[in-house]
Amino acid sequence: MNIKEKIQSGKFLVTSEIGPPKGIETKPLLEDAELIRGRVDAINVTDLQSSVMRLGSLAVCSLLKQKGFEPVFQVTCRDRNRLALQSDILSAAALGIENLLILTGDHPASGDHPEAKPVFDLDSVQLLQVVRKLQEGFDMKGNKLDGQAPKFCVGAVVNPGADPIEPQIMKMEKKIDAGAEFFQTQAVYDIKIFENFLSKIKHLKTTLLGGIVLLKSAGMARYMNKNVAGVFVPDNLIKEMEETKDKASKSVEIAARIIKELKPMCQGIHIMPIGWDKKVPLVLDAAGL
Repeated sequence: MNIKEKIQSGKFLVTSEIGPPKGIETKPLLEDAELIRGRVDAINVTDLQSSVMRLGSLAVCSLLKQKGFEPVFQVTCRDRNRLALQSDILSAAALGIENLLILTGDHPASGDHPEAKPVFDLDSVQLLQVVRKLQEGFDMKGNKLDGQAPKFCVGAVVNPGADPIEPQIMKMEKKIDAGAEFFQTQAVYDIKIFENFLSKIKHLKTTLLGGIVLLKSAGMARYMNKNVAGVFVPDNLIKEMEETKDKASKSVEIAARIIKELKPMCQGIHIMPIGWDKKVPLVLDAAGL
């Protein structure tokens, strides 16, 4: 079954994430993917994550597809105008890629080429609308596409820890109306914050995958608390990371604990290892997935 079929069947989804290399050496990335073969339902490929120049998501998705994996092509609005966005999405369909995750994207000022000009010709809601139109067989301007229309399972993102949360929920509603079939969330560390979010979206029918980011240190936790909007790492988790001698094992333990708490609340989980790809099988084992 593909992702769309699994969503329709109600299966609990497990997805993970891979960041393309800063170069063309893909062997390590593909080796990391092999570690989770058969363990996850799909593998997201980030699109110049944190506005850092890297190998393209589309190329890596194609390599994963050739190896028999189910890739999710992440597409941000940051770097391409509406022509290039539509072209890349059609290219993905031509390469057999069936899943998209639509994001606005981080501003280039936060990346390794801060002088780069941002595009943001479309925002994430508008691009979701464009994808729906492409699937109906037309481009954004209503021109008919040649031959068969592309078909995708289309996802979006939401930040359950945003404060205030109401604008996130309003945008989530717009994304669902525009065709989003599933949502992957920003990192969840505080279950009470996530429960509050869930209480406010009971009226929405969608598939929600709770986001898991592996903590690497107490310093990383404090940095996210200070600099990443909508992410809150509770003091008790920071203390655990401070006091442990084996940060990697503690990180796996914390991630598995959060997954077990989230599992009854949502329809899946999305693991973002941020360089600790080899730890993902350990997290899945510890979480009983």
